[in-house]
Amino acid sequence: MADRKLLLIGSVAAVAVLAAGGIFLAQSQGGDAFAQCRQSTVAGGMDSFGTEFTLTNQDGERVTDQQVFDKPSILYFGYTFCPDVCPLDSARNAEATAILADSGLDAQAVFVTVDPARDTPDVVKDFVSVFPGDMIGLTGSDEEIAAINKGWRNYYKLNNEEDDEYYLVDHMTNSYLVMPGNQTVEFFSRDVSPEQMADRVGCFIDAAG
Repeated sequence: MADRKLLLIGSVAAVAVLAAGGIFLAQSQGGDAFAQCRQSTVAGGMDSFGTEFTLTNQDGERVTDQQVFDKPSILYFGYTFCPDVCPLDSARNAEATAILADSGLDAQAVFVTVDPARDTPDVVKDFVSVFPGDMIGLTGSDEEIAAINKGWRNYYKLNNEEDDEYYLVDHMTNSYLVMPGNQTVEFFSRDVSPEQMADRVGCFIDAAG
């Protein structure tokens, strides 16, 4: 566990050298207060993303979506045994919330596992504790995890047919901005830097008043 924690810390440090990448091309979706902030266009709009849920947090407590999304939240689906992508993405999301905090804006990062068999609350707690801020980690039963992933249209596949201990998991790497009340308003690709993400999240927070 100590070696794994050192690997995660190294991944967090590595995010600082990631170059700012491209962003999805902008196209406003008019008719609401958040239209001017949107830079992603999704068929059907972001209103079709999300679902109600009850999951288990890193402290072993059962929590609902309303309890989790009590502030602007950057939601990410991954797994703690992920060798590189998930630590880097989680570090980016945590760094964005730290930038927002420095500007006096309150937001949080939320990590949901796609690998509940290995990601117990204790394992998730060890993972999220590496990152700055108060990242929330969530796990649950196979059925609960499948349901929340379906709600945010997140594809994942466990490659555990031949190895049930050291397998990898295929999964999407989008992060979603969920406002209080479980309202998904935007998503971010891996190309978005912490500064770009903080700027866009800040726009939505300002628009919400």
